[in-house]
Amino acid sequence: MKRTLIALTTVASTALTAIFSNAVGAEFELKLSHFLPSSHPTQTQFLEPWAKELEERSEGKVKVTIFPAGSAFGHVAKQYDQVKAGVVDISHGLTGFPRGRLPRTLIMDLPFLTKSSDAASRTLWDLYPTYLAEEYKGLKVLALHAHNPGLIHTRGKQVKTMNDLAGLRVRAPSAATSMMLKQLGATPIGLPPTQVYENLQKGVIDGTIFPYDGVHGFKLAEVLDYHLDAKAYTTSFYFIMNEKKYNALPEEIRAIIDDMSGASLVAKFGPWWNNWDKPGLEDIQKKGSPVVILDDSQRDEWRLALEPTTATYLKNLEEAGVKNAQEIYDAAVKSIAKYEQ
Repeated sequence: MKRTLIALTTVASTALTAIFSNAVGAEFELKLSHFLPSSHPTQTQFLEPWAKELEERSEGKVKVTIFPAGSAFGHVAKQYDQVKAGVVDISHGLTGFPRGRLPRTLIMDLPFLTKSSDAASRTLWDLYPTYLAEEYKGLKVLALHAHNPGLIHTRGKQVKTMNDLAGLRVRAPSAATSMMLKQLGATPIGLPPTQVYENLQKGVIDGTIFPYDGVHGFKLAEVLDYHLDAKAYTTSFYFIMNEKKYNALPEEIRAIIDDMSGASLVAKFGPWWNNWDKPGLEDIQKKGSPVVILDDSQRDEWRLALEPTTATYLKNLEEAGVKNAQEIYDAAVKSIAKYEQ
């Protein structure tokens, strides 16, 4: 009987010690999802280092598991919904998928609005508190950013002027670029980026719109002949966290996340995208394909010609319920001018 009591006491003591130890050294496991391949620099140079820093600064109390494209949580159209629902804790997603979900943020994607990822990303963060926050209710916004402006790439026919686009079938990445192409006489084609190579090769499309980064990522230099660096558009992204999950974390961990996010993180995207674009330009140069670069005065001509498209886009947004769409656009123009001086 005595031995039994001693054994039970030992078991109970061990169990209490384990419970206490787990409570003191508890790990907070965070699921972080995104829609790009694990080899993409978004993961290797942004998300992985961010996760590692959080783990190190929390002294191992936080563990982050990343789920890229191809994983259970890697679908491009589900990033926003699954983090809001708490299926994952943090998500990096594309603002335009699914289309129409974040119309205020998508104003940044309008043609010829910006010339750099840096200006676009900083502007998005400027706009967030006043104009964009209502699109992210229930979420902790860690960063908003955009890629470097995209080029018009073609196969078979070189595009140097607006008129050269007439009659071409061009893959468009967004509703705003679709409207732009239509006004200029081209036929916009909606395709996932993974299907562009095949459709260019088969002649189903004559061109596509991508930043240099996409040219490298999808090996498009192999099936493209000409490139017009018009800085025609940008695409915006969000980096968000489930607000309930964030609020449930200890204050010291929330402070670490805050310090690693916001303006300090947004400021990194311009330099990152400049580096991420280099391999795409190098691919084009190795093939020897010509690249025509529009200067500022030429870009102004395109922008002026496309003012009806921009006006229609903003009017449609206002009719759909974004009553201050023009005000948001004007604020974006003002902010971008500050960063592009």
